Amino acid sequence: MRAAWPRAGAALWPAGASLRRVGVALLLGWLGGFAAAAPTAAPLQVPDTWAQRAQACTGCHGEQGRASPEGYIPRIAGKPEAYLWQQLQAFRDGRRPHEGMSRLLAPLSDEHLRSLARHFASLHIPYQAVVQRAATPQALALGQRLARQGDPARQLPACMDCHGTALMGMLPAAPGLLALPQDYLVAQLGAWRTGMRQARAPDCMAQIARQLSTEEVAAVAAWLATQTPPSLASPAPASTQALPLPCGSLQP
Repeated sequence: MRAAWPRAGAALWPAGASLRRVGVALLLGWLGGFAAAAPTAAPLQVPDTWAQRAQACTGCHGEQGRASPEGYIPRIAGKPEAYLWQQLQAFRDGRRPHEGMSRLLAPLSDEHLRSLARHFASLHIPYQAVVQRAATPQALALGQRLARQGDPARQLPACMDCHGTALMGMLPAAPGLLALPQDYLVAQLGAWRTGMRQARAPDCMAQIARQLSTEEVAAVAAWLATQTPPSLASPAPASTQALPLPCGSLQP
């Protein structure tokens, strides 16, 4: 006996189901089948390069390590490789205290730090102007004299004796002093004076900074901040003359 067709007007859907609910169910079923048939998206490919790995640094130090025109965080692009490597080691090992840097670098090996230093040293990008704070002509004149001539009476060498005549650094390990925020320069000289920042013995920068008065620290930082570096300046070649002071940090 053949099954009877539902009589006219009888429900074709399960009891209690509405057309809307059934329509939604059919639509979801169709979408599910479509999704199952669609090809799986390819996983995101992240290039394994030092530029990619260095993004942990550029979040604070600016794109390509160029820093920002103002503030406390310095430029690291184009600094000598040996200098950058020494500073990374100092932050990691606690000789240069900074909680954020120490945590970031704690798990990294010397080889990894050396590769990071090499990456940033290879970046020769235009320099940005820094914000200049008000300074008297007398303070600027004092800062210029200390940077260019030092103070022979106190056996205080000039900045350019170790950092190059253009003050853009000297190989193998002296950093450039221009295009750095004035506040950063003051803070670093102050850290050397108080022993908060230390370098390889003999620590020539600590010796020099302790000879400077508070007025002289402010003056030399103010004058350095007024100097505009060449657009694509690089550290000078290593000096063929003896340095004015024994300096462990200037060794590669």
